[in-house]
Amino acid sequence: TMDPAVMGGKPCILGMRVTLGTVVGLMASGTAIDEVLAAYPYIEREDVLQALTYTVGRSEEQDLPLVSC
Repeated sequence: TMDPAVMGGKPCILGMRVTLGTVVGLMASGTAIDEVLAAYPYIEREDVLQALTYTVGRSEEQDLPLVSC
């Protein structure tokens, strides 16, 4: 979810104050899923997998400038 009033509007695990950037950053630095779950016991394995899926999807998106007609 993204809510401007929560974590500065950054994407978060649904209903929590854990940003996807935190989760993906841990994974990118070599932290195993089980270690992430131990550090954040209130999130589930599916949350971690969805964070990775969302982040990969965003990396494939392309921002294009608006063109006036």
